Amino acid sequence: MTLLLGALTIGLLLAMLAFGVYLSFRIFNFPDITAEGSFTLGASVCAVLLLAGCEPLLATGAGFLAGFVAGALTGLLHTRFSINGLLSGILVMTALYSVNLHVMGKSNVPLMSVRTLLTDMEQLAGFLAQGAPTVQLGPWEVSTRDLAALGGGFALVCIVGFALHWFFRTNLGTAMRATGDNAQMIRALGVNTDRVLILGLALSNGLIALSGALLAQYQGFADVQMGIGMVVWGLASVIIGEALVGTATLGFLITGAVMGSVLFRLLVAVALRWGLDPNDLKIVTALFVFLALVGPRWMRKLRAPRASAAEGAR
Repeated sequence: MTLLLGALTIGLLLAMLAFGVYLSFRIFNFPDITAEGSFTLGASVCAVLLLAGCEPLLATGAGFLAGFVAGALTGLLHTRFSINGLLSGILVMTALYSVNLHVMGKSNVPLMSVRTLLTDMEQLAGFLAQGAPTVQLGPWEVSTRDLAALGGGFALVCIVGFALHWFFRTNLGTAMRATGDNAQMIRALGVNTDRVLILGLALSNGLIALSGALLAQYQGFADVQMGIGMVVWGLASVIIGEALVGTATLGFLITGAVMGSVLFRLLVAVALRWGLDPNDLKIVTALFVFLALVGPRWMRKLRAPRASAAEGAR
């Protein structure tokens, strides 16, 4: 049960990453590799501020702002200097590796002895449980800490998800979606698509950095290598989520990103539980993404002959 709760919690925290990847890759169709650097940037900035005694909420917000600036820099390189989008992200991601090392001062920063959002949630859960270290959940006895982390992650995902849904229905959010669909048309309506793209990439990387800050607090450390492979992870979550909801409605796509992130983490947890060598985790991740990409296409091909046969019978 502890493994299940941990997988669910990490899946919810990484849903912020899925939101950010959805914004850059799906809304703008922009291949933003900055995510691998901004994820670690959010974690490193948050960790250093927590060690300095900063309030956990403010430290987490600072991590979001750091990622916001990194995403805006990628957008500026692309729009102002006419650098290819993929290359812009690679340049910023490469620079952020050194930036993260300078921010942390070393490759790994432990957070086990400092106050974090998780410890605040533990105190709240302990108060509600009247100080009991464990809670009976059906036939299972689970720790109050695990339930606090899961409840906090779920509440935060709901808040951010609803905020994104509201934002994308505003004039600015609609302009962002229109820029990704047809930039030429939206420019004809007088919208500065360069500014919209910069803002969109900044928001995307801010959400990704927020995910890194939250994950660092949950795991109890920030590491300079923790962002490696996060672009693939976010893409897998988005693709799996789209396959699950099966519709292009905005609200369902946001919900699907959360579902995809949680399901993907559960699949990884099950693979590890079955004895998967942790060294093979990246290979398995790539395999999951491959199946998520080609699976829906195969399913459509299998359904096509049946649909044609049904039409012929009529």
